[in-house]
Amino acid sequence: MANTIALRKQYSTLLDEVYKLSSLTAVLDGPNELVKEGANANEILIPKLSMQGLADYNKSTGYVAGDVTLDYETKKCAYDRGRMFNVDAMDNIESAGIAFGRLSGEFLRTQVVPELDAYRLASYAQIPGVTTAKAALATGKEALAALRTARGKIENAEANLSTCYLFINPTVYGLIEDLDTTASKKAIEGFAGIIKVPSGRFYNKVKLNASGAGGFTKDTGAVAMNFLIVDKQAAIQYQKHTVSKVISPDQNQTADGWKFGYRTVGIAECKDNKKDGIYVHTVAE
Repeated sequence: MANTIALRKQYSTLLDEVYKLSSLTAVLDGPNELVKEGANANEILIPKLSMQGLADYNKSTGYVAGDVTLDYETKKCAYDRGRMFNVDAMDNIESAGIAFGRLSGEFLRTQVVPELDAYRLASYAQIPGVTTAKAALATGKEALAALRTARGKIENAEANLSTCYLFINPTVYGLIEDLDTTASKKAIEGFAGIIKVPSGRFYNKVKLNASGAGGFTKDTGAVAMNFLIVDKQAAIQYQKHTVSKVISPDQNQTADGWKFGYRTVGIAECKDNKKDGIYVHTVAE
């Protein structure tokens, strides 16, 4: 049992390291200090503070009374995915680490990370109330104009551009970069980061396949995104990575092999008062 526990710890660390190095959306992961568990499974509560503005001061009666309200938004962790793998004992007689180390690395690189990125980016694009625009961006000038409009919308909403991440299709980014002008350079300055997203992960809607080969696909009616701006202060993004089960060949009742289970549960949502910190630009339908 001690060996099994050690393996579980080892693989959990490995999986987390691979995710952090490979995920394009990990930059939006938020701290957990202010989050509370909800009353139901997979729910979290996000604090929301509201207050009144200034009022005239009266020399006779003094200050106008004000109220401060602390409420909690209830958000549900809608992403709950998993897979169980079997590694035959004879495939790795000396150590389960070699076989599963390679398997887990490839699994995260080719399956988990692309799906998680696609799911998160599509989730932000589908949040009701966020700003959306669409156009075919065929030239650098068109792409530059679209990005400048997006920047203006974000800044006029008083969101802090320095905490906003620009996720952008590499082709669209190349069109802007190739202009090589002062205006084009200024348009991509000031963001917290610029992240080029491969087109296969960059749709405004994705379908998570429930069984069989699993994975994700472009959903019905989905379109490709040209770029997506997300303020980290607006995003509610948390993910738990665990190797939930490590079963040795001695404990395995169905086969002579190691069983390794991987499950990940998380959320990609937006704070109700900060939807102006998200801007979605898609191709024309």
